Amino acid sequence: MSSRKTSKISIDGDSESLDNNPFGGLNLGELPEAPPLASTIHKPKQKKTVSKGRVEVRREKAGRGGKTVTTLREFATHIPLTELDKLTFDLKKTCACGGTLKGRVVELQGDVCVRVLSELENRGYRPVRAGG
Repeated sequence: MSSRKTSKISIDGDSESLDNNPFGGLNLGELPEAPPLASTIHKPKQKKTVSKGRVEVRREKAGRGGKTVTTLREFATHIPLTELDKLTFDLKKTCACGGTLKGRVVELQGDVCVRVLSELENRGYRPVRAGG
């Protein structure tokens, strides 16, 4: 064994070396009370979102050789075809499927109604599940 001197600090509370408190000189009696928590939280005003119009989302299978297709119809007439083309492109990326824009009808390959409904709501449309 070596003759090393070990200096341990006692944590029993008897030691004077732990009496050095950096906050000991603060006078806590003069501090003001904290305001209530509810008054400090400011809720942002909710903007009234204007709907871009009603859109029918339908799952179709008839006349397509047994393939399931999700169609989006009845877009408002004030929405230009360029915006519908961009919407079609974005929905194809979001739903990871193929699709096309035929006239003012968006056709997406597969049964992706649930994903399309949530995406249209996020974009400001009022999607309605049509058909059976």
